[in-house]
Amino acid sequence: HCEVMFRPRRTLVCRLREGDEELTLRFLNFYPSQQKQLAFGKVIRALGEVRMGFFGPEMVHPKCRAVDDETPLQQSLTPIYPTTAGLSQPVLRKLITNALETLPLTDTLPATLLKRLRLADFGESLRLLHNPPPDISATTLEARSHAAWRRIKFDELLAQQLSMRVHHRERSKHPAPALPPRRTLTEALRGRLPFKLTGAQQKVWQEIAHDLAQAHPMQRLLLGDVGSGKTVVAALAALQAIENGYQVAFMAPTEILAEQHYLKLREWLVPLGIDPVWLSGSLKKKDKTAAAARIANGDTLLAIGTHALFQEAVEFNQLGLIIVDEQHKFGVQQRLALRNKGKENAGRVSTRQDGVGLKPGLQTTEPHQLMMSATPIPRTLAMSYYADLDVSTIDELPPGRTPIVTKLVSDARRDEVFERVRAACLAGRQAYWVCPLIEESDALEVELQNAIETHQQLTEALPELNVGLAHGRLPPAEKAAVMAAFKAGELHLLVATTVIEVGVDVPNASLMVIDHAERMGLAQLHQLRGRVGRGAAESMCVLLFMQPLSELARERLKVIYENTDGFVIAQQDLQLRGPGELLGARQSGVAMLRFADLSEDEDLLEQARLSADELLRDAPDAARTHLQRWIANKHDFLQV
Repeated sequence: HCEVMFRPRRTLVCRLREGDEELTLRFLNFYPSQQKQLAFGKVIRALGEVRMGFFGPEMVHPKCRAVDDETPLQQSLTPIYPTTAGLSQPVLRKLITNALETLPLTDTLPATLLKRLRLADFGESLRLLHNPPPDISATTLEARSHAAWRRIKFDELLAQQLSMRVHHRERSKHPAPALPPRRTLTEALRGRLPFKLTGAQQKVWQEIAHDLAQAHPMQRLLLGDVGSGKTVVAALAALQAIENGYQVAFMAPTEILAEQHYLKLREWLVPLGIDPVWLSGSLKKKDKTAAAARIANGDTLLAIGTHALFQEAVEFNQLGLIIVDEQHKFGVQQRLALRNKGKENAGRVSTRQDGVGLKPGLQTTEPHQLMMSATPIPRTLAMSYYADLDVSTIDELPPGRTPIVTKLVSDARRDEVFERVRAACLAGRQAYWVCPLIEESDALEVELQNAIETHQQLTEALPELNVGLAHGRLPPAEKAAVMAAFKAGELHLLVATTVIEVGVDVPNASLMVIDHAERMGLAQLHQLRGRVGRGAAESMCVLLFMQPLSELARERLKVIYENTDGFVIAQQDLQLRGPGELLGARQSGVAMLRFADLSEDEDLLEQARLSADELLRDAPDAARTHLQRWIANKHDFLQV
């Protein structure tokens, strides 16, 4: 049956019947010839997307072809591929059919492994996914849970695991300076600390100390939640290298964080006779030259700074250890440039006047690397994208940390939050007010409160408080002065952009207000919340949000409200966003997964991890063939 309807607009409506099933076809633009093709009693084949309409299932503008009882029916469903301009579906289907017929789709894996893990044949799986039989379960196909999909996903995960293992093995063949524990400076620091290391800190310190003593480069990732005490562990690692006469480069992504480390390490290490040098992009040329000279002639054994540490003008005398904080914020090339600093100065000899420390002689070794991250990495991510690194986790907080109460408050109650800030500051505490942008952006539908406007608002609303302002566009000296004044207690309230996200430590600050919290990611919200709760007073984090909330923003705020454990939050973040943002710059160095989903396929990942070890041990040729098929030249940067 076929008719032209005029409401709500001129439409050709055709009803098809096959057996007891009915389907409606709708054409908004049509020709008289189409009406003839779709006349009553004609037999056609229609190709298009089926959706539920008012009168049941329907297709809008399907492709139709007249057929008869003799027209052969295809043996499989017709695939629809993502395509691009100039490449039609028929052309793409033909190319893929040719590829499936001509390429060798032999299995790369031993039959015993396939049988034990009950994996489908590789070639059959690939052909089935491109040409599914009509009776296949659409649900398992779409959810990628069909046996054919599981085989493809397993192979991809296995290739990633093999790639990581191979790089881990290759790296262990490179020479590095063996830096055994001398226990002079490290024990001296531990004796001077006003606190004892937690059990978790002790454990990871032992792992790092053991790695440094080896004659191949350490590649260790140190994970710890906000405030878990990673800096002191990094300081001990630096001292173990210094005890052995080698230099240490300590790099952080922002000047505020790098300077925070510089001041903290100076406080700990100057009494031990170690005077760190500070190097950043904002230094005057004269000071930069002086700092670079101290590094080059070996007058200092510890250089702390930003990416300025790996500029061409900086030459290390004898670099033994690189420490990189917030490592995911550095690009692969940046980390590689710093690592190469340890190789390029072969034959440089110590010129220290006191003869202490640096070991003269040839340097043909590679420095050890310790990478740190306050963004906890979920287990599945650590097992996949970070499988080429050794991972240490500080999984307990120091005693005496007060739990942080988290409140969700609509922006309509902004004035109430002003009053809460006033009360906290007049009671002798300090507060942060964090804004997501420095200036308004036309691209955002909602006009965000920027830091400068908010600072003005708060100064007018709370005249009895000293309100400071810190943002990324301030000159570094001015920014440092504001942060120092806040730390010294001269400012009651600090209005800031997310420059305070990491590293800032003010124990007297007990209130954190995050403006437009719905615009921020989970990891960032968790980092910011961790700036309070560092003293004995009960701390609070207020998440101010604008209505209406998107579904994703609602989920994020719910997760941060219900959880304080960074690892739980990171796992939820992985499920909400996928691995991309958690990985940061590492994405450009590791082949991203195209088929497997870490939040859905943890069982396959575990099987792939165990199978990778087994293949490298018992069937290295099969491992090599499998890698060649899947990875080829995609993993050049894994070495960093």
